[in-house]
Amino acid sequence: MKLKNLFFAPFILLLILSACQSNDYSPKPKAYYRIEFPKKQYIEFNQPVPFNFEYPTYASIEQDKSRDAQKDWYNLHFKQFNGFLHLTYYDVSGKGEYDEMVEDARKLAFKHTIKATAIDQKVINYPDRRVYGIYYAIEGNTASSVQFFLTDSAKHYFRGALYFNERPQYDSIEPVVKFIKKDIDKMISTFKWKN
Repeated sequence: MKLKNLFFAPFILLLILSACQSNDYSPKPKAYYRIEFPKKQYIEFNQPVPFNFEYPTYASIEQDKSRDAQKDWYNLHFKQFNGFLHLTYYDVSGKGEYDEMVEDARKLAFKHTIKATAIDQKVINYPDRRVYGIYYAIEGNTASSVQFFLTDSAKHYFRGALYFNERPQYDSIEPVVKFIKKDIDKMISTFKWKN
């Protein structure tokens, strides 16, 4: 019986020693993929529509094919970032819709108040081109990070809204949003009505 105990003693001693050692292992924290941003280059959007602007070469313009889409609706597709800037145009001359459209843009931006940490508004004013509007920068885990509308206050109304085909996690898409905001700023600063 004593021989049997002597045989198990080293194993028990090894088990006790290994259990007493400190384990400094900690799991690797989650990380996000490194994002490679393309070089900023722009081309002119010049279709048979009442407006034109410059947009980045790494995005593609696609006609909006959704169920309720109208003739002059487009999507600026940022394939690399899995995002879309939805662009809609309305002719508001003589219909009394102008005030309604401006209010709708405000409501759509502030609909994100529940999840937003901040909504900043900036007035857009280019009187030499008759381009006026409001830019909404929405921060937080919201579906849309940027929304804006442009108008000439008489006939034209143009709206843009940036969405990503991902679950909103602002801390992970923030670098991409900052990158695309510069493209939206360029688009707005080069925006012109054709007539």
